[in-house]
Amino acid sequence: MAMVINLDVMLAKRKMKSIELAQLIGITEQNLSILKTGKAKAIKLSTLDAICKHLDCQPGDILEYK
Repeated sequence: MAMVINLDVMLAKRKMKSIELAQLIGITEQNLSILKTGKAKAIKLSTLDAICKHLDCQPGDILEYK
């Protein structure tokens, strides 16, 4: 079992580039890449909130437990 990050899927659905989302939520593209690849050890709720706000989605659309 592991946590799966579906940020790439949501970015594709919204036709948004990583750099654009990174700028909107106020983090670097490198940190967003760490999130996208599942290498992050944690995510701030404020960051998840900003991602969901700008991608118009729910946290469950981004995070999945398999």
